[in-house]
Amino acid sequence: MNSLDAKSRLYGLMSFLVIVIFLAGVYGLLTDVLRLPNAVLFPGWQKIIPAFGLSFKQLLEGLASSMGLLAPAVAASVLTGVAAGVIIGLRPKIEAVLLPFIRAMNPLPSTMLIPYAIAVMPTFWFSSWIIIYIGVLWPVLMNTLHGIAMLEPRWIDNARCLNLTGRHLVFKVVLPGAMPQIFAGINAGLIRSFLLLTVAEMIGSKAGLGYFVQYYADFAKYDRVIVGMIWLSFIVVLIMTLFDLLKKRILYWTKKR
Repeated sequence: MNSLDAKSRLYGLMSFLVIVIFLAGVYGLLTDVLRLPNAVLFPGWQKIIPAFGLSFKQLLEGLASSMGLLAPAVAASVLTGVAAGVIIGLRPKIEAVLLPFIRAMNPLPSTMLIPYAIAVMPTFWFSSWIIIYIGVLWPVLMNTLHGIAMLEPRWIDNARCLNLTGRHLVFKVVLPGAMPQIFAGINAGLIRSFLLLTVAEMIGSKAGLGYFVQYYADFAKYDRVIVGMIWLSFIVVLIMTLFDLLKKRILYWTKKR
């Protein structure tokens, strides 16, 4: 990482912190000082900060439960989406048949399948798993197909002239060339997965960050609700930041000079 990249990241981090501190200050002014919003729905920092300390153990347990559901579902959908995308994308006849179906399924929210998943799957964990899996699968698959379609035809021709076939062609030419689009699909799938995770845990789970928020909302403990929302937002930002760092390291050749 050169000095320009370091300065750019530091500037972005400092700007983000300034915005967060400003918004927190405005919220504190409106709630703790002016007391303008409803005190039950919008508790001030005087209540939120102690609630965070009291809830910290529950938040860690909820995080462990949520990640135990999210991680395997996302990993399985990424592996399936990339593998299926490569198989379909390298076979134009199969792609011509399946692409309309994939395009039709991609924008449909998998939350529509929650009642069916709960009814069919043996446990709530499996029903939540399949909802997240389906929701992440389509953007990964779609972007893998786009990445393969955008490959320069001469790359494939040159590789075959060098007798690269099968897995050698896939891992040395196809996947590296399609990787920027694949990562774009994973990025979209990750964002979608957090929404699906929260919704699934709010409906029938007995653990997790979504359950934490819903549980205290049912008892009108909105200081704990806000704590859960802040904690969930922090985790999402942290995971997406780590993902961006991983993407930049793997796609190092795409960096702007």
